[in-house]
Amino acid sequence: MLNTILKYGAIAGVVVAGFMFATFLGFDGIPPMPWSMVIGYATMLIALIAVFVGIKRHRDVDLGGVIGFWPAFGVGLGISFIAGVFYVVAWEAVQAMTRMDFATVYSDAMVENARAQGASAEALAKMRVEMDAFKVQYADPLFRLPMTFAEIFPVGVLVSLVSAALLRNPRFLAVRRSQD
Repeated sequence: MLNTILKYGAIAGVVVAGFMFATFLGFDGIPPMPWSMVIGYATMLIALIAVFVGIKRHRDVDLGGVIGFWPAFGVGLGISFIAGVFYVVAWEAVQAMTRMDFATVYSDAMVENARAQGASAEALAKMRVEMDAFKVQYADPLFRLPMTFAEIFPVGVLVSLVSAALLRNPRFLAVRRSQD
């Protein structure tokens, strides 16, 4: 089981990291805000297909075609955890390589978005204070690293839940074994 978790977690991690590098290097920094979220979560889902494949492989090859919900969910969480670690390391590498000041870019975009939606001067001033506090927090790795991990891991939990629920049924995508 550990080999399956490590193998498929690394596959998911390499995929999500590869997409991250391609996106940020392709856009020469942060893509426009609405697109960055769409691209980010779409690539997470694509990478986390490895959760489903890893659980299925564990069920069909290691366990003879039968797995319970909780063991399947555990494998999925393990794969998601490994993918999340890769995601965090890739994010740190992207920031270092591009010398990107994500907190400032994000803060400026949030304030500009509020201004475009007609926020009052008082609301904009309050938001600037909040965004300045966010920049200070984001500079601390003990805040930034778990925050980055929390972007992908809940998606992995959701994919693990769905995958475990589907694959606990031994007839769902059952392996057809040849009969002699």
